[in-house]
Amino acid sequence: MTSRYLPVRRPRRLLSQEEFARRSGVHPDLVRRFVALGLVRASRSGDGALWFAPGQLMSVARIERLRSGLSLNYAALGLVVELLDRIQALEIALHRQQRAALNRIEPSRTERHDTDGVRSL
Repeated sequence: MTSRYLPVRRPRRLLSQEEFARRSGVHPDLVRRFVALGLVRASRSGDGALWFAPGQLMSVARIERLRSGLSLNYAALGLVVELLDRIQALEIALHRQQRAALNRIEPSRTERHDTDGVRSL
């Protein structure tokens, strides 16, 4: 039996503004506003067209969830997104510090425990 594979379309590295707006479900003018407010990162081509990394679609989804959930304007959402990103970075750093501290105080394999629970070498 022969296996047949369907061709897989490889996604483009960057999305045009129109494609990005279509995939994110927001109007192209709103996409431009997001870029102007610094909510979404984009690169500009020589003719001034905006191009977006596919990962920025998650940023738009997050912005839209926050806007509908908190009823904030887009300018205020910039501050909320920045604070949430800082909190996430701090939580990651704290988790790494806690893991490193646990690794430092964990008894090594060469140590043995006495019957009374006191470590000795």
